[in-house]
Amino acid sequence: MLAVKVEKFGDAEVLAVSETADPVADPGEVLVAVEAAGVNRADVLFRAGAYHRGPALPAVPGLEGAGRVRAVGEGTAGFAVGDRVVAWGAADAPGFYAQLAAVPAERVLPVPEGVELTAAAALPVAWLTAWYCLYRLGELTAGDTVLVHAGASGVGSAAVQIAKDAGATVLATVGSPDKQAWVRSLGSDEVLDHRTTDIPAEVRRLTAGRGADLVLDLVGGDTFAGSLRAVARAGHVVALANVALAPSTIDTRDFYPRNVHVHGFQLNDLMDHGYDPRPELRELLDALATNRFTVPVDATFGLSDAPAAHRRLESRLALGKLILTP
Repeated sequence: MLAVKVEKFGDAEVLAVSETADPVADPGEVLVAVEAAGVNRADVLFRAGAYHRGPALPAVPGLEGAGRVRAVGEGTAGFAVGDRVVAWGAADAPGFYAQLAAVPAERVLPVPEGVELTAAAALPVAWLTAWYCLYRLGELTAGDTVLVHAGASGVGSAAVQIAKDAGATVLATVGSPDKQAWVRSLGSDEVLDHRTTDIPAEVRRLTAGRGADLVLDLVGGDTFAGSLRAVARAGHVVALANVALAPSTIDTRDFYPRNVHVHGFQLNDLMDHGYDPRPELRELLDALATNRFTVPVDATFGLSDAPAAHRRLESRLALGKLILTP
């Protein structure tokens, strides 16, 4: 099969397609012929040697994918050759930037009819992250005001739709004028340009001085300090990334006197410690099947164009998800 391998850390050009031996489905595994693989910020950080964890080199990146079952390992029930499935890997065993991936059966789910495989491939990282952070950590309920940083990103575009579907008032930040109308079309009530706006001050103005009940901080760095100032008393701030790759200087007086809840989130760490994402992924798949949500795909790339996909993600010009099609 063909697969993208990282032999050494570096820029996007270290992503090279090569012929490698086909994986086999061992007992308890499902062999998936990958038709779509999600491209995520974690892939970029891993490739650059900046991720906090990951597989030993050489390695095939890619934490999520969708396709059809090619083979089923001995003792593996619930799957048959030809089934449409979505699958996800572990941080130390990703592997979806490839034509084939052998995956433990507990990391595979059927894809309902009517759900495109390109959409399904976007669920296990970005959409599951948004869902978990909003509902499990942020205790999202109808009537909340939710601030989503990086609203045009894969996670951000999912969070905007999920929060709006729940009956929240959604405020989102973006970094360019062309993203504002696009994020508003997803359901955001207000879209703020973080380059020209004092976000905490504007959030307080829009909420009559109260602040947002829930803030999803996908950026880190200086943005996180602003998130703590933008949140309401007893509200929730979820830190789930640091794409700024910079430290956050905060003043604890911005949150402890108001009983603010500050959460850290890392998906692979949760799964390493017993979290089973299948129930929530099933709910997301069902929501796609009934057209509650739309997965916006900015662009698709072949395996040989993986460097271009990473450059597109790093440019911060993408609207929604980027997908590889092996």
